[in-house]
Amino acid sequence: MPVDWVVAPAEPALDSVDAGVRQQSGAVLIGPAGVGKTTLLRIAAQRLGPGPWVTGTASNAVIPFGAFRHLIDIPQAGKTAAIVRAARERLRDQMLFVDDAHLLDPLSATLLYQLALTGTAGLVVSVTAGAPTPAQVVTLWVDDLLARVDLQPPGHDDTRVAAQVESFIGDLPAPARAALEYLAVCDPIRVTDLSALAGDEAVTAAREAGAVTVEGELAHAGHPLFVDAVRNRMGGPDLRRLRTDVAGRLAAARPTGVLDRLQVAVLALDSDRDIPAAELTAAAEEALRLGDLTLSERLARAALQEAGDLRARLALGYALGWQGRGREADEVLAGVDESALSEAELMAWALPCAANRFWMLSEPERATAFLRTVRNRVVDPAARTTIDALSSTFAMNSGTPARAMEIAAEVLASEQADDAAIGWAAAAAALSCARMGRFIEVDGLAERAAAAHHPGLLRFTSGFGQTTALMMSGRLDHAHELARRLTEFAELQQPGRAIGEVLIADVLIARGELDSAVTLLRDAAMALAPTGYSWSPLAWMLLAQALGEQGAAVEAGKALARAESRHGLKSMLFAPELALGRAWTMSARRDPHGAVAAAREAARTAERGGQLAVALRALHTAVRLGDARAADHMARLGVDCEFGRIALVHARAFTASAVVGLDEAAAAYAGMGLQSAAADAMRQADAVRHRNLPPRGPSTGP
Repeated sequence: MPVDWVVAPAEPALDSVDAGVRQQSGAVLIGPAGVGKTTLLRIAAQRLGPGPWVTGTASNAVIPFGAFRHLIDIPQAGKTAAIVRAARERLRDQMLFVDDAHLLDPLSATLLYQLALTGTAGLVVSVTAGAPTPAQVVTLWVDDLLARVDLQPPGHDDTRVAAQVESFIGDLPAPARAALEYLAVCDPIRVTDLSALAGDEAVTAAREAGAVTVEGELAHAGHPLFVDAVRNRMGGPDLRRLRTDVAGRLAAARPTGVLDRLQVAVLALDSDRDIPAAELTAAAEEALRLGDLTLSERLARAALQEAGDLRARLALGYALGWQGRGREADEVLAGVDESALSEAELMAWALPCAANRFWMLSEPERATAFLRTVRNRVVDPAARTTIDALSSTFAMNSGTPARAMEIAAEVLASEQADDAAIGWAAAAAALSCARMGRFIEVDGLAERAAAAHHPGLLRFTSGFGQTTALMMSGRLDHAHELARRLTEFAELQQPGRAIGEVLIADVLIARGELDSAVTLLRDAAMALAPTGYSWSPLAWMLLAQALGEQGAAVEAGKALARAESRHGLKSMLFAPELALGRAWTMSARRDPHGAVAAAREAARTAERGGQLAVALRALHTAVRLGDARAADHMARLGVDCEFGRIALVHARAFTASAVVGLDEAAAAYAGMGLQSAAADAMRQADAVRHRNLPPRGPSTGP
C-alpha cells in the first residue's frame, strides 16, 4: 500500500524561505521525515531559479565530499583547504539546494558551512528533526546564518509513517525490492550499474512503484525512509553480500577518480571482496590528504591487517597522531624494524615518531635525542635538512626561539629543503620572530610556510606569529580577522578548531572582551585536553589570565592549576604566559604585590628566552597591575612597535604620576582597541587627579 504522507502546507514555509534568502544566507527546513521537505525544496527551486541540487545519503556520508562529488573536482593532489576554496569559487553566486543535510559527510558539511558563512552562495537546506546531524550543519541555524523554518503539520505521526513505510516495502514485488536493496548500500548509483546488478525489469518495477527515482544517470531511493526500512529488514550477511556485488561491479570499471576509488575501498571493507593491501593503503593516504582522519584510520587498519608494511603503518600513525591519540600512534609506529629500513624509509618513519614523542607523549628530551640519532645515520643532505627543520620547531617550543631561528635560517637557505622542511622551518621562524620582536620578517615567513602546503597544524603556528605582530603594531582588528579566518579554515574539525579559538581568544583578551574570550577558551581547553599539543597548556594559561582579569579568583586558580600540571619542556615557549596567568590570578585574590611580582617574573622569563615582544607585553601588564618601576626595563628592551611606544608612555607617566601622559596613553589604547588597558590608564589618571585615591589595578578586577 502507498504511504499516506502528511505534509506541511507550502505557503507559510516558502514565505519564510524567501525571507531567509533575502535577509540571510538562506533558510533551513527542519521537520520529521515524511512531512514534505523535499517537495518544498523543489517548489523553492522553481521560485528562486535553477541551481545545483545536493542530496545527503547514508552511503555518501562515509566518503569525503561525497554529497558534492557531482559538482566539484577532487584533484589527484592538493589539500582540503585548496579543494574547499576551489569549490566555493565553483558555486559562487549560485542558489544551492541541499536535501537531507543531516546525512552529509563532515567535509561536505564543512563546505556547506563555508558557503553560508561567507555568503558565497544562497542556500536552501533540509534537515530531519532529531536525526544525528554534523556540527557544521547545526551551526547554520544556531549561529543564525540561515533562517530556521520548522515544519510540524497537524496529524503527522512518526510511528504511523514508519508502519506505513514498512508495509510499503513488504508489499513491493520482489524484483522492485531487490533494486531498492542495492540502494541500501550505495545510494545513489548509476542506473547502468543498478540494472546490471538487479536487472532491467527490477529497476523498471521499482520506478513504477515509486521505490526508486532516476535523475539523469543516477538512481536514488524514493525516500530515505525506504532504505532505512530495507536495512532493518535485512541481516548483516545479506548487506555484506550486496556490498560485495556493488564493490565488484564498481571496481570492474577501474575507477580513476579519487572519490570513486574511495567508494570502492569503503564498500569492500564490509564485504567478501578481497582488496589488495596496497589499494587500501593508497585509499587511506587519499583520505588522510583530504582531511578525513576517521576514514583514513579505518582504511589503514584494514591495510595493516592484510600486510603490515611501512606505508600502512605511517598512514595509520598519522591518522591517529593528528587526532591527538599519541599513545596509539606510538604503538603502531613502534612495530617497525628500523634496522631493515632504507634511508628514505627511515626518514618517512622517524619524522612522525619524533613529532609524536615530542608533543603527544610529552617526551621532548627523548624525541630530541631520537632525532639526533637519526640525523647521524642519514647521509643525504636533503634528509638532514628535513630533520633540522623539525629540530627548529622543537627548539622553539622548548623556549629557545633564537636557536630555532638559527636552525630555520639554515634550512630556508638550503637548496636541499623540500616542502616539509620549508613548512616546519618557516612556521617556526614566523612565530619565533614575532615573539622576539622581529615583526617585519613575520609575514614573509608565514607566506613561505603556507606556500609549502605542508599538512597538519603549522598554519596556526605561523598564524600565531602574524596575530602577535599585528597586535604589537596596534592592528587588533586585523589580528582578530586573521585569527577568525584561520579558525574557519579549520572547518570545525578538532583539534584545529580549538587551536584557532585560542588565537582568537588571545586577541579578545587584549581587546578587553573577556566574556567572549572565556567562552572560547573553556571549550578550546577541554577539546585540547586529551591531546599532547602545546596549545593545550596555552589555552589554560590564557583562560587563567582572562578569568583573573574578570576577578573570578576561584575559577582562575583552577585554570592556573590545570595549566601548571600540563606545562613542561614542550610548552616552555609559553612560560611567560603561565606567569601572567599567575599574575592575574593573584590580582583576583586581592594580592597586588604578588600580582606585580608575577608579571615581572613573566617579563624576566621572556627576556631570558629572547622573547622581547612577550617581555614587553608582560611589563605592560605589570604597569596595569600597579608597577611603578617598569618603565626603565621596558625602554631597555628596545622593541620598536606602536604598542611599545604607547606602553612606554603609560609606564613613564605612571611612574611620574603624570596625568597628561596617562590620559594620552588611555586615548591611544582606546584608539587601538585595547579597551581594558585604556580603562586602567584612565583610572590611574583619575587617581592622580584625586590625590586621596591611590592608583588602582585593572579595571575589571575586584
